[in-house]
Amino acid sequence: MNIIHCLRRSLRARARIRAAAMVLAAVGAAAACCALVLYGQATSSPSGGQDEEQRLDHDPAALLDGYRHVEVASVADAEEQLTSRRIYLSHRMRPIFPTKFVGYALTVRLVKQENHDPHALDGMLIAIDQGGKDSVYVMSVEDGADIAGMGGLMGAAMAARDFAGAVIEGGVRDTAYLTKIQFPVYATGIVPSTSVGHYRFAGSQIAVDCGGVTVNAGDIVAADMDGVAIVPKKDAVKVLLRARQLDFQEHSMYAWIEKTKSIEEAVRQFGRL
Repeated sequence: MNIIHCLRRSLRARARIRAAAMVLAAVGAAAACCALVLYGQATSSPSGGQDEEQRLDHDPAALLDGYRHVEVASVADAEEQLTSRRIYLSHRMRPIFPTKFVGYALTVRLVKQENHDPHALDGMLIAIDQGGKDSVYVMSVEDGADIAGMGGLMGAAMAARDFAGAVIEGGVRDTAYLTKIQFPVYATGIVPSTSVGHYRFAGSQIAVDCGGVTVNAGDIVAADMDGVAIVPKKDAVKVLLRARQLDFQEHSMYAWIEKTKSIEEAVRQFGRL
């Protein structure tokens, strides 16, 4: 009986060992699988490949939404890497309150000209009334650092027409009202002056110089607290896909730096700064 009892105990022990080994093997396989998934996520491109490029190329709404989810700094870096061009506006272009927006440029140019013509700026108003959802009013005011290119009335009209925002190479006024209605404006300064009697409308939906960058009608305007970037239509999809990759790399690096306490290690691992 003792021999039988010992054999039974031995068999039960072997069964437990086999079961434990099977569990360990399963855990090991799962761990390996997770490691492969994580490695694939870390090394794969978040751009989505050719299918995603084609989708964005044929879906303007998806393209704009994509730009809403990347940082302007990454957009600026992406354009510079792909085309060797600077497409971000001067540091002088600042928001009247913290904001982030994306839209398509609706351009207007004003030239300096003293006048008593009540219709000198009519074209500017017509351009606003012809704009619509996701438009970004981009205005170049000649020698306009001390002239308000827009104010509360124009901002109210743009907001009513669902413009995304405005970018003024010149001044802005009525900032209390614009802040109240939360209509975002970037400008080179805040001034109480008017353009009426001092300027004349010189065209809309034309190429204008704004913040040191040439902006064409329909270009993508992306703005956040780092500044404003302009993306030409022909580059829009490729720049977005590259900006996504740069965002992905940078956001991955934050956790790496926190873990290793070394920016040098992070740059070596991810290959960007």
